[in-house]
Amino acid sequence: MKVEEPDYAGSYTYADYMKWTVPDMMELIRGKIYKMSPAPRTIHQQVAGQLFIRIGTYLAGKKCKAFIAPFDVRLPVSSKKKADKDITTVVQPDICVVCDPSKIDARGCLGAPDWIIEVLSPRTSAKDLSIKFEVYEEAGVREYWVVHPSEQTIMIYILNENGKYEGKLKPFIRTDRVSPMTLPELIIDLEEVFPEELY
Repeated sequence: MKVEEPDYAGSYTYADYMKWTVPDMMELIRGKIYKMSPAPRTIHQQVAGQLFIRIGTYLAGKKCKAFIAPFDVRLPVSSKKKADKDITTVVQPDICVVCDPSKIDARGCLGAPDWIIEVLSPRTSAKDLSIKFEVYEEAGVREYWVVHPSEQTIMIYILNENGKYEGKLKPFIRTDRVSPMTLPELIIDLEEVFPEELY
């Protein structure tokens, strides 16, 4: 029997998530449901699209693969517990890069991507900056970029040997060129990513 409307105060697993038929896009973080924003703003889509084009083009023919939302990333709390009923976190990052082909299946990614990019939206920025930051750190996502499209900045966090994120001392801005730790030969010119005219 399919669950048509989950109780948003309840606690769930990926097995439950797969049964829902509600039209809203949502994420499941530590068993709690988070509704995603309605259609993102124009600037969000411009910036996410420009980043994805550059990353995807660079990765053509390479082992690492780039994915853009909606794309389910299941983050098991333990590498040994990967059954649907044991997974309580399913997120849809704006962009993720996965370099281990064994983590990719027909339903998305099972395990931590190597690199995640979240482009902030007004309604989801608190979640991206706090809850998702913690979840990605705990899951072992090696590199996490937080992109603020209206401020035209990027904060980069790298997982250290103690499993904690260390951020760069200052954000990267529109006039910078930046390379991800995950793909050091990829150079991204942020003037080509952030539009001159803000919407």
